[in-house]
Amino acid sequence: MNRAMPQPRPETIRGSLKPHIMVSIIVTPKNLPYLSPLLSAHPSAVSVVTLPFPHHPLIPSGVENVKDLGGYGNPLIMASLRQLREPIVNWLSSHPNPPVALISDFFLGWTKDLGIPRFAFFSSGAFLASILHFVSDKPHLFESTEPVCLSDLPRSPVFKTEHLPSLIPQSPLSQDLESVKDSTMNFSSYGCIFNTCECLEEDYMEYVKQKVSENRVFGVGPLSSVGLSKEDSVSNVDAKALLSWLDGCPDDSVLYICFGSQKVLTKEQCDDLALGLEKSMTRFVWVTVPDPYEMGRIIADTMGESGGEARARAKEMG
Repeated sequence: MNRAMPQPRPETIRGSLKPHIMVSIIVTPKNLPYLSPLLSAHPSAVSVVTLPFPHHPLIPSGVENVKDLGGYGNPLIMASLRQLREPIVNWLSSHPNPPVALISDFFLGWTKDLGIPRFAFFSSGAFLASILHFVSDKPHLFESTEPVCLSDLPRSPVFKTEHLPSLIPQSPLSQDLESVKDSTMNFSSYGCIFNTCECLEEDYMEYVKQKVSENRVFGVGPLSSVGLSKEDSVSNVDAKALLSWLDGCPDDSVLYICFGSQKVLTKEQCDDLALGLEKSMTRFVWVTVPDPYEMGRIIADTMGESGGEARARAKEMG
């Protein structure tokens, strides 16, 4: 049995490996290094199909990942990846043992129509997917200068239009309309897989199940262990100490803050957020990538001498 996976996360692939199942991963050259640990661990079960990253006039040469462009690059990457349809179809039709299932990133909604059951993989949670689904056929929302109420979603969240995800097209350009089509095709796929779990997003997982055929919705996360291991060269966080501290906190008393890999705050924004956290007296875990602002110092300095133990912990974990 063979499964094809156009550029999902390596953690997702590892979870799908079972005896007698072969996995083929379709990837572009610049993203291939991310698969090295997986390929080394499972050389006989995983194979790679490397396809050139399609040209786009607005994407710098050598860039093949949204993390190198930021939020504004999402529609551009989606437009480029859409050009992979023909080479992928050619590979599928010529394969001696064609895949029986497909897992592909939610950027690739068009892979739903390749003739095999397709699971859409969302690297983020069900909340984002729910917003994308709700807004995808409502372009008129962006004509309003007032905050937008997403009335169909659990607890009816309200956003300013400029705060909605950058994946949501805000113009009638043809490539934007194609992005809308891709978004709508995700929920009409055979099933959906999310980098989340029921205990984190129970309401939104239930919302998605109501929209996806036969409730084929699976939470397999959180997948990434980055930042929770002493062996991780990117982080100096002591996972045991962090989890021990969390276990000692009352339920629903810790605020988790993470802006992902595409959003970079200015120093002033970091200062303001740290000040707000201090004034709120709320326990928190603030996850950041290695940054030029010395986040631990900002938090500790903002807390001042009154921070006590929390101030020291901010220095340690920032």
